[in-house]
Amino acid sequence: MKTRCAYLIVPENRNKPTGKTIKLPFIVVESNNPNKQKDPVLYTSGGPGASSLRGVRFINYRRFSKNRDYIAFEQRGTTYAQPCLSCDGISEAIRDAYRKDLPLDSALTKEAARCRKKLISDGNDLSAYNTIENAADIEDLRRALNIDSLNLMGISYSGGLMLTVLRNYPQHIRSVILDSALPGFINYEEDAMFSINASFNKVFGNCVRDSTNNPLYANLQQRFQQYFNSIANTEFSIKYLEKGSTDSIIIKYHRSELIDFLMNNLQDNGQLKNVPYLITQVIAGKQQVYMKRYFDDIFNAGKSNTLGMRYSMYCSEQIQYADQRLIDKQNDIFPYLVGYRFNNVNHPLCNCWNVKAVSPVAKTPVYSNVPAMLSTGDTDPYCPAFYNDVIHHYMPNSQRVLFTDKTHGPALNTREGDVLIAEFLDHPYKPVTVDGKKITKW
Repeated sequence: MKTRCAYLIVPENRNKPTGKTIKLPFIVVESNNPNKQKDPVLYTSGGPGASSLRGVRFINYRRFSKNRDYIAFEQRGTTYAQPCLSCDGISEAIRDAYRKDLPLDSALTKEAARCRKKLISDGNDLSAYNTIENAADIEDLRRALNIDSLNLMGISYSGGLMLTVLRNYPQHIRSVILDSALPGFINYEEDAMFSINASFNKVFGNCVRDSTNNPLYANLQQRFQQYFNSIANTEFSIKYLEKGSTDSIIIKYHRSELIDFLMNNLQDNGQLKNVPYLITQVIAGKQQVYMKRYFDDIFNAGKSNTLGMRYSMYCSEQIQYADQRLIDKQNDIFPYLVGYRFNNVNHPLCNCWNVKAVSPVAKTPVYSNVPAMLSTGDTDPYCPAFYNDVIHHYMPNSQRVLFTDKTHGPALNTREGDVLIAEFLDHPYKPVTVDGKKITKW
């Protein structure tokens, strides 16, 4: 396949058209098919904060790229954009908090304040990094490439971004593919624990169905809840040798880290099948080997992140609109999850980051007749099928695909999903099928 790489240059803040400009890289992968369709697929990644360009090296394996060009577009503020809103010190602040047994939230807020000051002193307008501007960037790229008909594809955060493009610039959108989408009109923080609880319950339901004769998994849901209720504010510790050090340190951790370890596996399609066994080991007190792996990930985390972009996006359009009273109310309903840090962005951090709220229109549903494929996994702890049901309510030509025993991002990360995406792109108004059988809900 032939590729073309370039930068799109746009205003950082479109309310200041004569002000600073930013450079956003993109890669066009041209289909080898001489009879290819003229409507390319444009993809951006989720997060917010993930790079959209890294997956290009695998695009030749994807069926949907055989008949269409593929465009990977780097969102503003992310890895290869100029500027990249990196907060490299956050990873070290987390490590230092564990080394010195400091309050993690305070350490993060302090480092975020330092990062914000630096980014602003470098001339960046942090309030300009939001989904409204992101969507305008995509429209400007469409115009620059003279594309008359475009298929949008997004995952997680970028699913909501693609809905914003559809709302603000609908004229040239042929179809939309949203995999585990987080729509902008959902206040994620206010129902995050409901989604997490539902995902664990799906795992427990599978155990009842598949392991009736295995005592290891008997009454696992009840045992799980009893254990995490019982440990409450219990402090655990692990002797840990940091890479490159000669002396071990004692790291203290709590219920939140244990749940986070399980969540790391619950969100991974390759590790999902191991979650029931991992739960049995944690509640049996055999957690040391797993927590070592957990802290290995933390202490070996690199500096390559774009948390500055994530903070700006998330603070301006999620936290600014989230009701802390409703967030806290979830603790009454799910006491075994109390204290779990289900996001690395919260109200105290956003009070420090101090960006303007995005326009309220970003928090309204998208009404559209454009055909859409809405997919998610039935065990997704972040973007459950409920979100797709709400999107579908306002988009009557959308079809919903639910992947059983899968978690976050199943369509873009499985062979089955690749087949369904290719079929949908060829016939967006027809139900996608497997072995000739309709599998979607309309």
